[in-house]
This record gives sequence, C-alpha cells and structure tokens, in this order.
Amino acid sequence: MLKSLMLAKAKECWEQEHEEREAEKVRYLAERIPTLQTRGLSLSALQDLCRELHAKVEVVDEERYDIEAKCLHNTREIKDLKLKVLDLRGKFKRPPLRRVRVSADAMLRALLGSKHKVSMDLRANLKSVKKEDTEKERPVEVGDWRKNVEAMSGMEGRKKMFDAAKSPTSQ
Repeated sequence: MLKSLMLAKAKECWEQEHEEREAEKVRYLAERIPTLQTRGLSLSALQDLCRELHAKVEVVDEERYDIEAKCLHNTREIKDLKLKVLDLRGKFKRPPLRRVRVSADAMLRALLGSKHKVSMDLRANLKSVKKEDTEKERPVEVGDWRKNVEAMSGMEGRKKMFDAAKSPTSQ
C-alpha cells in the first residue's frame, strides 16, 4: 500500500516537472524568437529581414562553435586529470610487455655507447659439470625380499633400524 502510494506521488511529481520544463521551453523560445510579420512587406524589406535573420544565425553559430570548443577542451582536461589521478594512485592498466632477447654485447653497447669495445662471452665463464652415473655408484642388491620383511618385523626389526641409525652418528 505504502509502495503504491509512493509510486503514485512520484509519478505526479514527474509529470508536474515535465510540464514545468515544457512551459519554460515555450517561454524561452518566445523571448528569444520574435514572431515574423512577412505580410505586406516589400521586396527590399523582405531582403533586409533575411539579411538580419542571417546575421542572427551567424551569431548563434559562432556561439555554438565556441561552446563546442570549450566543451572539447574541458573533456580533454578532464581526461588528463583522470590520468594524473590514476598515475598518483598507481592503479592503472599496464600494457602487456613482450619479452625481448638481447645479448650481453648489445646491452652493453646500448648502455655505454661507443665506449664498449670488449665482447663478453658469458657462457665461457661457466663451470663445466661432469655428469656422473648414479647407477654405477649404487650397486643393486638382489635378494629375497621375504627375508628382509621377516627380519624387520616385530620389535627386533625396529631395534635393528634404531641401532643402524645410531651407529653412524656415534663414529
């Protein structure tokens, strides 16, 4: 009930506001544009009237152009200020960067310019690493897995594991 009453009141206010705007528009146009009396005018009087109306149209066009230029200037200024605010906040969209491969020589040439004469081969300074076969170091013991399970089962197996772990540290 309350909601429907509020909607009805809002509709009335909106219609009243719309009528006021239309009345204001009619009043403004009547003030700015006088009625034309073209009956009974001679050819020279009509030509003078046309010249006068043309001059008024030119003035209005100049005003419109000036207002458009000011509006464009203001929108550019607003855009620049928004960018400054975003830069100050630090929250702006960063463009996706592409990875560029540059050699060490090219990087030094870019940084030092013509001073750079020595070529750097960074790969020559790397240590060489020997690849060792891990399988050769560890001989594989093949045995009966059941004996190993039986030996480790129960408390004796846990004691052997404990003793085996204890013995290397005590040496």
